[in-house]
Amino acid sequence: MRIAFDHQAFCLQKTGGISRYFVRVAQELAYAQQQVGVFAPLYRNQYLNDLDKSYIHGRGIQNYPPHCADAMVSLNGFVARSLIIKWQPDVVHETYFSKRASGTQICPSILTVFDMIPELGIQSPPPSEYELKQSAKYAAALRADHVICISECTRQDLIEQFNISPEKVSTIHLGCDAVVNVKREALTHQSAPRPYLLYVGLRGGYKNFERLLQAVACSKSLRDDFDVVAFGGGSFNTAELALIQRLNFAPNQIRQNSGSDQSLSEAYSAATAFVYPSIYEGFGLPPLEAMAHSCPVVSSNTSSMPEVIGDAAEYFDPLSLDDIASAIERVVLSNALTQSLIERGRLRVQRYTWKACAEQHLQRYEFLAQRATSI
Repeated sequence: MRIAFDHQAFCLQKTGGISRYFVRVAQELAYAQQQVGVFAPLYRNQYLNDLDKSYIHGRGIQNYPPHCADAMVSLNGFVARSLIIKWQPDVVHETYFSKRASGTQICPSILTVFDMIPELGIQSPPPSEYELKQSAKYAAALRADHVICISECTRQDLIEQFNISPEKVSTIHLGCDAVVNVKREALTHQSAPRPYLLYVGLRGGYKNFERLLQAVACSKSLRDDFDVVAFGGGSFNTAELALIQRLNFAPNQIRQNSGSDQSLSEAYSAATAFVYPSIYEGFGLPPLEAMAHSCPVVSSNTSSMPEVIGDAAEYFDPLSLDDIASAIERVVLSNALTQSLIERGRLRVQRYTWKACAEQHLQRYEFLAQRATSI
């Protein structure tokens, strides 16, 4: 069947989880002999370099002119819609949220919702009912013929917040790329000076990094014997540096690193444990990446985490410093629990493949296309 992906994610993001997801799904659909079209006339997304150029209706550029990003996205949308209509797809997958449809009314459309963080007020005050109903996300979800959510937790949040019929919304879990899988045994010659706990990604607000530091600081065994490495998310800001100093950590005990996928893979593989203190996630890929690198996972017990991680983590209440510290201690001070989590993680992560993810997408596409032809 002919499956069109619109311009939005590829014009809005140079890199990022949303655009990576659509590229990986498109790749797997192409491997399955489906006709795939990505309609992004002037895109700036790097992941599209991994997709066969024959599937891309557009041209990549380094960046948009300063202060012109919004205008460029709108212009791309205008041109992309004409190209999509001419291509005559069986279904259009809108890759982000817009008040304007990317296809025609007779062509079924599908949308993916990744989380409901703004609507739930996780990071800032929630919108009023008027603001919610004026949002592009609300308009796109109501307009779509079907909505995919990346976890059952997100699905339930979407149904409740937008008052959408449950029959219109389904759950499809993401796939997990193992990044660059490095065996732990191969890292003995380049190990860190001390064992370390690994944190990955952005750190502000609901990501709860500051509580992780406070929990480590209040545990004598963790403070005395472990460093904390934060990979990605940018350099520590002024508030984070002040907190580190106020908690009296030793020099360089709390470090921020960044680098390539290879560097991230090595960080996972050499860590004593991966800690995921986030208060809310729509899905949460880093714990699965850690499992793919035989790194034991210690995680928050809220939102989608138990659904995605299952029995392959030691859980804690992310609002309790004592609970965070105790859960980490149970793992890093027990070889038996560490090995058990590693084994459970290896089994758990095998569930999350991009092939399976794409197959479930194709089922939804085929259902919508068949329904459209029968009307």
